[in-house]
Amino acid sequence: MDGENVRPITPTPSDTPAPALTPAPAPGTLVVDTSRADRVGEFRGVAGPYWSLRPVGGGVEWEAEPRHVRPAVLIEQLRARTARLNARSRGEVL
Repeated sequence: MDGENVRPITPTPSDTPAPALTPAPAPGTLVVDTSRADRVGEFRGVAGPYWSLRPVGGGVEWEAEPRHVRPAVLIEQLRARTARLNARSRGEVL
């Protein structure tokens, strides 16, 4: 018997822990959607399995899977807000 027919123990689906759910941020929090070229958006809420995001300062909302969303770092927040203010000063948005 010394090692015959011995196979490693592999975890079964019931042994594997479920992935932790990402907690939703507070509405208005700036986040980055990595599935859309690191697009910065404002978290609006949860819509089924997706998170609703919209451009900083308004615009058409889009949905993203929570696993593709991360908090925006300070420089990303500043860029998004500056772009919004510049567009507003040019009269492109209200």
